[in-house]
Amino acid sequence: MTKTWKTKFGPRRVRHDPPTVAEAVAAAQGLTDNISDQIEIAASLMGVAQEEVREAVMAAGPQRRNIDVVAVGNARSPRSVIVERKPARRMVTNRAFNR
Repeated sequence: MTKTWKTKFGPRRVRHDPPTVAEAVAAAQGLTDNISDQIEIAASLMGVAQEEVREAVMAAGPQRRNIDVVAVGNARSPRSVIVERKPARRMVTNRAFNR
């Protein structure tokens, strides 16, 4: 779908593509853990009915979370600390630059 308008420099066009089912489901899973909310969010992102997205959300399954909750403190005032483990980013070096 494209939208065209005229400017003093000539016609301008912007291409608008709605997200694919996989992209919409991934975005919805990142926003909430509730399945019904994920269906609603993915459907609204794509601009389609919820019934069309429901199967894709159910097939995607729950998103894996790398979160550990550790209780710190004494019995009177326990505090929770949330530790997220993120994969290490590896540096890619180009050998041509290192010579």
